[in-house]
Amino acid sequence: MNAPVCPLPAAAEGVIERGHGGGGALTGRLIAGLFRPCFGAPPDEPLHDGATLAVDGSRLAFTTDCFVVTPLEFPGGDIGALAVIGTVNDLAMCGAKPLSLSAGFILEEGLDIARLRRIATSMGQVAAAAGVRVVTGDTKVVERGKGDGIYITTAGVGLIPPGVTIGPQCVRPGDAVLLSGDVGRHGIAIMAAREGLGFETEIVSDLASLVPAVAGLIAAGVTLHCLRDLTRGGLATALVEIATGAGVELRLDPAAVPVGEAVRGACEILGLDPWYVANEGRLVAFVPEPEAARALAILRSHPGGAEAAVIGRVAATSGRGRVLAETIGGVRVLELLSGEQLPRIC
Repeated sequence: MNAPVCPLPAAAEGVIERGHGGGGALTGRLIAGLFRPCFGAPPDEPLHDGATLAVDGSRLAFTTDCFVVTPLEFPGGDIGALAVIGTVNDLAMCGAKPLSLSAGFILEEGLDIARLRRIATSMGQVAAAAGVRVVTGDTKVVERGKGDGIYITTAGVGLIPPGVTIGPQCVRPGDAVLLSGDVGRHGIAIMAAREGLGFETEIVSDLASLVPAVAGLIAAGVTLHCLRDLTRGGLATALVEIATGAGVELRLDPAAVPVGEAVRGACEILGLDPWYVANEGRLVAFVPEPEAARALAILRSHPGGAEAAVIGRVAATSGRGRVLAETIGGVRVLELLSGEQLPRIC
C-alpha cells in the first residue's frame, strides 16, 4: 500500500490557537485538509460520531475522544463521568450498544490523590450504569504546570444491530428534525463554575447517557436516518455539519427550540448564543415525518426528555447544504463558528 501524501505541516500554514479544539470551522478544515489525507481516508467517506467496522458478519462502532474540561468537577458531573458518557453517547449515535471502553490518563504532578479517586470512582459508577466496563488503559505523569490536573482520552466499541444504518448520508428531504431536550446547560454550567459566576438559579450540566433513549427508538422500530449528540459547538454546529454532509437544506422553527430561562439569561449577560453552547445529554434525530410523533413520544418518556420537540424539517436537496432558521419576515442562516464560544468545556 502506498503511503498517503500529507499536506504541508501546520507550521507552514498558520498555528493552532486555544478554543479550536472542536466544533468550529477550523476543525472542519483540519479534518478535510490535513487529517483525512494523512490517514488515507477517502474524501467522500461520511463523517459521523464513530466509525463502522465489519467483523465476521457483525458491525462494530468504534469511537475515541479526549477530555480537557476545566474545572475538573462541576455542577452535575466531573471529567471522569464526562469521559464515559461522552464515549457511550458517540457509540449510541451510530445506533450501537456500547460494549467496552478504554481510558488513558495524563496526570499532572501534584494532583491530589483523593480527587483522582473521586473521579475514577465516578467513571466506574457511570460506566456500570451504562452497562459497560473500562477494560484497559494507560497512565502518564507530566511535570507540574503542564497538564491542568487531568486529561482523559477514551475509546469505545459497540455492536450495531442488524439493519441499522445511521449517518448524514441517510438524511432525506421530508425528514423531521427532533431535539431531545433543552440546550446550552452544560456549557453555561462549566462557565459559571470556572469563572465563579453567581446566577440566581444554579445551572447544572445536562450530562447524561443517551443510550437508553436510542435503544428505545431502535426497539420500537423507528426509522433513524441520522443521530448526533450536541457536544462542542452545540445544536447549530451539529445541524450545519449534518446538512453539509448530507447536501440538504434544513428549515428550523426557532420558537420550538427549548432553552431554559436561567441559560437564556446567562447567555444574554455573557453575549453567547445558546444554540452554539455545548450539551452533554442532548441529541438531534432525523426521522421520516410520518414517524416523528412516535419518536417524539419515546424521547419524552426518558429522563431529561420532557422538553423534546420537533424543531424543523429537511426541506430540499441542496448542493452544499445549509441551515435556515425561519424568523418573522425572513430567515437566519446558521454558519460554523471560526472557533468555540467557550473553550475547555469537554
